[in-house]
Order: sequence, then structure tokens, then C-alpha cells
Amino acid sequence: MKFDRFAHWLANRAGRPLSFAIACLLILTWAVTGPLFDYNDTWQLVINTSTTIITFLMVFLIQNTQNRDNDELHIKIDELLRTTRRAHKALLDLEDMDPAELHALRKQYRQMAGQGDDPQQNKE
Repeated sequence: MKFDRFAHWLANRAGRPLSFAIACLLILTWAVTGPLFDYNDTWQLVINTSTTIITFLMVFLIQNTQNRDNDELHIKIDELLRTTRRAHKALLDLEDMDPAELHALRKQYRQMAGQGDDPQQNKE
């Protein structure tokens, strides 16, 4: 739970214009210091290593926030389906279907979209 709060906090901070500006400033500072270090291997290693580490960590942070957002969205949609009288209740368990079942259901809904039919009537 603590990681979730930290990830949410950090994702909010990382996505702000100020964070982008700071990152640009750091890169500019690194580029300007090139002549001071004669563009040597250590100078290049600093930027390569730091950006690799930041990218590696951001992947996990982004995945965590995406998983959370995805879960929240699923819950909201499930609630809308649950409370809609004419909703096709089998749609509440889509995440448990295998790819073949999802493909068949997607094909069925595409056909209904072309015909303008009600999913409940077409299923029966």
C-alpha cells in the first residue's frame, strides 16, 4: 500500500511541466560540460547510465499506475453494467475469457453494430 501511494505521488510529480524543465536543464548542463571533460568516456557514461537507470525505474512506476487506473476503470464499468437493466451481464467477466472467446464476442458486437440490433435480443 505504501508503494502505491508513493508511485501515485511520484507519477503526479514526474508528469508536470516543471519536471520536464528540470530534466531538460540537466541535459543542457551535461551537454555544456562536454568541453570541460573533453567529451571523454566518463562524461558520456554519466548521461548513459543515469538515463538508463531512470528509464528502468519509470517502467515499473508507469506500470503500477496503469494497473491501478485499469482496475479503477474496470470497477466503474462493471458497476455501470451491473446497474443497467438491459446490459449483457456476461460482459462483467470479460477479463476471465480466453482470447478466442473475446474474439467471438467482439465479432458478435461488430455484427450487431452493423445491424443496429440490441445485444440482449441477438444473443437469445
